[in-house]
Amino acid sequence: MSAIAEHPLSAAGPFRAPTARLALKPVSPSREPGELDGAWWPRTRDLTAELSALTDVLDPLGGRITRIALNQHCWPVIPRKLFINGYVVKVGWFYSEPDPHRILLLSSTAGRWDLLVIPPETGIPSAARLLAAASVRTRCRRRRPRS
Repeated sequence: MSAIAEHPLSAAGPFRAPTARLALKPVSPSREPGELDGAWWPRTRDLTAELSALTDVLDPLGGRITRIALNQHCWPVIPRKLFINGYVVKVGWFYSEPDPHRILLLSSTAGRWDLLVIPPETGIPSAARLLAAASVRTRCRRRRPRS
């Protein structure tokens, strides 16, 4: 006698890429020029997949991302345009600016996001430290001279 186990078929749905590994600073009305807004740790160097996941997280927080600028040094293939969530995002690249470990995302309503890019190859302990450090609000204080 043999037993037959029936397994219900799982409902087929659209494939969803993993959420972006991202840490952001708390929103502040006073932003220093050149200050980072947080850090992003992509899983791969596939910009099409990684930027889609990143904009999925940032769009609801600060308005639709319309343009992205990054350094060409760290990415093997950079698309000129991405079709993300029903709209086109333009991607620009440079050899010298921005910094190779930085990405600039422009929003139509909220301005800009400047993020530290943690290379995908970075180990978990190091990446966790960088994500935590980049998401802490920094305050510049003048040191008082000792009397």
